[in-house]
Amino acid sequence: MAYAFVGWALCAATMGIGTSVTTLQNTLIVHAIGAPIYFAIVSRVYFSKFSYTRPLQTAIIFLSFVIATDFFLVALVVNRSLDMFLSWLGTWLPFALIFTSTYLTGLYVTKHSKSKATLQQ
Repeated sequence: MAYAFVGWALCAATMGIGTSVTTLQNTLIVHAIGAPIYFAIVSRVYFSKFSYTRPLQTAIIFLSFVIATDFFLVALVVNRSLDMFLSWLGTWLPFALIFTSTYLTGLYVTKHSKSKATLQQ
């Protein structure tokens, strides 16, 4: 969960800083680009160091954390509105990209770590 929190915090920082320096539309675009990058980096570190869960499980856990935090903290407490969930660019695309980047990074890292372990034997 700590790794999912780091990814979510990077996304939250992108949204917070972005909305203070540019338009909401530009911020949403930067967030949609940044979110999968942040989660690819975070999941690469996770899979390289720990890899306690399989790539699919990790992608589900990371995305579940992001959705829950966005719903309970951002939407209900900060925004006091569920309107953010009406935005394809602001919510649903980043969710899909977070899941995909976490899953694919997990597949890549675990496959290469198994190959490396096989070569070392």
